[in-house]
Amino acid sequence: MTVHIDASKGDIAKTVLMPGDPLRAKFIAQKYLDNPTCFNKVRGMLGYSGTYKGRKVSVMGSGMGMASIGIYSYELFTVFDCDNIIRIGSCGSFQENVNIRDIILALGTCTNSSYASQYNLPGNFAPIANFELLSKAHSIASNKKLDVKVGNVLSSDIFYDDQEDSWKSWAKMGVLAVEMEAAALYMNAARLGKNALAILTVSDSLVTLEATTSEEREKTLTDMIEIALEVS
Repeated sequence: MTVHIDASKGDIAKTVLMPGDPLRAKFIAQKYLDNPTCFNKVRGMLGYSGTYKGRKVSVMGSGMGMASIGIYSYELFTVFDCDNIIRIGSCGSFQENVNIRDIILALGTCTNSSYASQYNLPGNFAPIANFELLSKAHSIASNKKLDVKVGNVLSSDIFYDDQEDSWKSWAKMGVLAVEMEAAALYMNAARLGKNALAILTVSDSLVTLEATTSEEREKTLTDMIEIALEVS
């Protein structure tokens, strides 16, 4: 166990799905997993293990922001011997052709965070998804006839930006959407020789100002969840 995850080795599967919201983790475990058991309640960050189509799978909340997912994913990778972490979360669209409830596979992550400074690199690091996870997710989505978008997203440290139109600069560079966790997850995976992917559902649009409710985000993002479960 760690001070953040009250579990033993073997309690957690090699593949972990990580929504930001721990209540979404509970919902996924109860709806999709056979014989789910709760392995963590520390700080309310619920984690469950069970089976999906005969395969052991875990699902655990990550909390909001790169600092939070940075802690949990690092411990899952290093202490609990997890090999794959798939973030399943919401994002805000930067593009007119990326609509509410569209699914994005985050090929790469731009960021305004200083998370990479710890590595003392002589330049800028480009965090990217694991190709095998990405390719499998894209194939599964295609088989389900889901029109997913694949591309760059912004992992931001800022939710309430004092510069209200700063997102437009990212949009000009083709960045599809903004979220708050994937870059740290991808960097941890790269540093530790592990695998990571972020599958995101568009919950709101900075272009059209449309938005889903918090209840919809918790309980109706089923296409994204099912893609992640099939990848696992």
